[in-house]
Amino acid sequence: MRLLLVEDSTTLRERLHDWLSERGWTVDEAADGPAALAFLGAYDYQLVLLDLGLPGIDGQDVLARMRAAGSSARVLVLSARDQIDERVAALNRGADDYLVKPFALEELASRLLALMRRSLDSAPPVFRLGVLEVDPTVRLARVAGAPLPLTPKEYLLLEALLRRRGQLMTRPALFELLYDSRSDASDKVIEVLISTLRAKLARAGIEDCIETRRGFGYLVP
Repeated sequence: MRLLLVEDSTTLRERLHDWLSERGWTVDEAADGPAALAFLGAYDYQLVLLDLGLPGIDGQDVLARMRAAGSSARVLVLSARDQIDERVAALNRGADDYLVKPFALEELASRLLALMRRSLDSAPPVFRLGVLEVDPTVRLARVAGAPLPLTPKEYLLLEALLRRRGQLMTRPALFELLYDSRSDASDKVIEVLISTLRAKLARAGIEDCIETRRGFGYLVP
């Protein structure tokens, strides 16, 4: 899932970026309000981690503007402002949760998981294809009940294709879902991921579930 991290502290932003990326998130970063709004206008995010004390445009205004623009991304506010009126204002403007700094990464993980579950309310809780099942709430793929060992990128690729089953997904579209704006990779890396994912599925007894449309993209029929 693609996530936008909006935080003006370079130290905290880099720490969170690395921590989230290690857990399979595709993370874009913004250090101020105008940059956050530019990212929100360019990409479709499932989750936003939003600081309030931002340069340029305050986090409260960023939140109000993104909701006014129709964004349905889940928003977790991360702020040193612990006053009740700040929390109420953020929630009234469309925030889904509020976490006061400093916080433990374990608590952040549990809040993100809760928001992710809420964001999947309208989708099937588990995607199934024969004996293959993919559970987005725990980010786990299983074949006949046994875990299928996938890298974070392989898992995200498989989930994206199953989530849009029957729909053709282009290489650039898949790249945008899996890689953040800091990545130096090209979208040709998707071909490598498709190959390694197919190989792992084949070893587990699942063959030809990912179809290639030359010059167009990939889909799971």
